[in-house]
Amino acid sequence: MTEASKREDRSGSASISSSSAVIVPLAAEHAEQVLAIYQAGIDEGNATFETTAPTWEAFEAARLAEHRFAALDADGAVLGWVAATKVSDRCAYTGVVEHSVYVRPDTRGRGVAAALLKALIDSTEAAGIWTIQSGIFPENTASLALHKRAGFRIIGTRERIGRHQGLWRDVVLLERRSPQVV
Repeated sequence: MTEASKREDRSGSASISSSSAVIVPLAAEHAEQVLAIYQAGIDEGNATFETTAPTWEAFEAARLAEHRFAALDADGAVLGWVAATKVSDRCAYTGVVEHSVYVRPDTRGRGVAAALLKALIDSTEAAGIWTIQSGIFPENTASLALHKRAGFRIIGTRERIGRHQGLWRDVVLLERRSPQVV
């Protein structure tokens, strides 16, 4: 995330300062904008090991339909998105998902990511999911702070876990355990 993303709503509130923004289920009609936001995050270099956004078909197939959301402005433009994937097909992990959250660079600092995380948390808790996890590059301090405000905790660091742009990168592992699903 850029310096602008470090200005994300520090209160942890899920409100969006623009009264016209709304959180909706992520749908195929959002595909082009969602993938462009994903690619912008990829291009910044501290969001993911991926080097290019997938096709919409691959994106959609990998993410759980009931746990993906978009933030839209009054004109229907996508401001950001959040989506979860299954961690494993093993039945012991049915209550564990991994997520990603991305916000359009020019709309960071407006509480969009916090609102998207709240929508994800609400949907996963309603579905009986007890753990949301994520891996974040340690250099992505804005995302780490956002997740901490949303109730995630650091559970460890995977050191030099993969190469990215010619460098070995660490990944900080975070999780949010549901206080409602026991």
